[in-house]
Amino acid sequence: MRKLIFPVRCCLTAGKNIVQRLKTKIMKKEDKRTICRQADSSRIKQKIGFGIISLCMFTTVLFLFAIICFIGVKGIRVISWEFLTQAPRDSMTAGGVAPAIVGTICLTLGAVLFSFPLGVACAIYLCEYTPKSYIVNIIRISINNLAGVPSVVFGLFGLAVFVKYFGFGVSILSGSLALGIVVLPVIISAAQEALLAVPQSLREASLAVGATKWQTIKKLVLPAAMPGILTGVILSIGRVAGETAPILFTAAAFYLKGYPKSIFSEVMALPYHIYALMTEGSHPDQQTAIAYGCCLILLCLVLLVSAIAIFIRQKQRSYYHG
Repeated sequence: MRKLIFPVRCCLTAGKNIVQRLKTKIMKKEDKRTICRQADSSRIKQKIGFGIISLCMFTTVLFLFAIICFIGVKGIRVISWEFLTQAPRDSMTAGGVAPAIVGTICLTLGAVLFSFPLGVACAIYLCEYTPKSYIVNIIRISINNLAGVPSVVFGLFGLAVFVKYFGFGVSILSGSLALGIVVLPVIISAAQEALLAVPQSLREASLAVGATKWQTIKKLVLPAAMPGILTGVILSIGRVAGETAPILFTAAAFYLKGYPKSIFSEVMALPYHIYALMTEGSHPDQQTAIAYGCCLILLCLVLLVSAIAIFIRQKQRSYYHG
């Protein structure tokens, strides 16, 4: 009996082992199939995601290209040396827009010169000298919310404060200050992000070798953050050059024969000149073409100033990174 039981047990054990091996092989195959399915699903999702991103990018570039082509085709017809160097005449149906070009450059440079040092100083104070607290967070949120205030509100503020209260009158100075306040939140936010991106270890290393707080900021933190700060300046240039509402109350004149003589002079500007031609012109056929030419000049002017700022940023970045 015992001789019969032992072989039976051996057969049962061998059968169990074979079944277990088969189960293991089947599970491995199923695991491989599951992994392959998950991998295929991930690839499909990745392709769909890349497709959506590519579609969005293509749509954005298409709209941008369409706008530039539309303005270029409409505006190139009136562009000439006379159009760029002469003042308007014959009820703004002939001549050029040279005073408006000069006025736009003056207002843009004035706004940047006012807002850049003030915005950077504010960002340095908030990031480097002010301890983290609930009040500082409220100030930062308020600055971010200030960036969403309509520009006409800044124009009315400039009219009440700079034109009336300080007595600057309708002038380049009043317009530059109003435009500087418009872009001040953008520069502050960009400068804060750039300063916070500088590693804390660099500050600690500078302080460890005996440098003061201001020496660390001046010699180390600011040069490292300057490319990011200049990015905010580049973004602000485009907004300053294209704003109409603030200068409508503080700086712009409907028509001037000559160029501004000082910072207290009224000035023509391309955005307001376009608005005036399209809404208040008495000769729509001629003035509409001139308005498109002003749009093309304004676009080229913004691109030129932004290109100069980008060049300065790249030089600063290459100098810092060696």
